[in-house]
Amino acid sequence: MSRFDDVHFLTSAAAPTQFPADVGAEVAFAGRSNAGKSSAINAITQRKGLARISKTPGRTRLVNFFELMPMKRLVDLPGYGYAKVRAAEREHWPELTEALQHRQSLRGLFVIVDARRGITAGDEGLFQWAQAPLKVHVLLSKCDKLTRNEAGTVMRTASQRLHGRASAQLFSAQDGTGVKEAQDVLTGWLS
Repeated sequence: MSRFDDVHFLTSAAAPTQFPADVGAEVAFAGRSNAGKSSAINAITQRKGLARISKTPGRTRLVNFFELMPMKRLVDLPGYGYAKVRAAEREHWPELTEALQHRQSLRGLFVIVDARRGITAGDEGLFQWAQAPLKVHVLLSKCDKLTRNEAGTVMRTASQRLHGRASAQLFSAQDGTGVKEAQDVLTGWLS
């Protein structure tokens, strides 16, 4: 049984004027291109194909809103870093994320980080973007590709680097590691 029985796609926004009304609560998901953001969204909502998965970097090009339950939304942001999209389209993304930052309904930010790469400069930019009282939680994705020792080292390194600015956990959409913990964080923030 899914915690989000009625989850469905709400809208895609190419401009802030296309965002849903700024009421209720929402949590944004962001990450470097191909870090596993769409897979994380699908695993957490327990819906295959809710967020489109692609091996091509930059597949998510708009801000996508999904309704998890009435007045509770998940927001899927375009990936940052390398993306196979036109420069003119990529240049428009900061306007969208800036508008999202000022929404009263935004409660938190999940940052998806490929555990094999670790926290990058792009991720650091997101931590700066997420000003208090916005909460930040890092999913160290694709941890199923690490040995137990490597996973422990990745977690320790991330905790040191985050230095209290965000919480973090190991996560794998493939084998289910950390899915329940991520669901707990998400539902807690939306309450």
